[in-house]
Amino acid sequence: MARKDVQFAEFADGRVFLVRVTPKAASNQLSADPTGAFDFRVRVTVAPENGKANQAVGRLLAKAIGVPKSRIELLAGTSSRDKQFRVK
Repeated sequence: MARKDVQFAEFADGRVFLVRVTPKAASNQLSADPTGAFDFRVRVTVAPENGKANQAVGRLLAKAIGVPKSRIELLAGTSSRDKQFRVK
């Protein structure tokens, strides 16, 4: 799921991070962004319809970071591949 060099402990309460999302991928996957432009690159299998991809990204991030999904908030990028999430 996540690369071993990603340090999730650094995402304390209130931390905003940038995510590049690829919907309709072959598998769910979260990794560090090799370009450094984003904190994470996330691939989800669901299509970007009615917010389903955003929900899938939120669940995947919550699981990887180790917080309840209710603490992950989408701040910006509802209809964009580039999103901002916050850990509440």
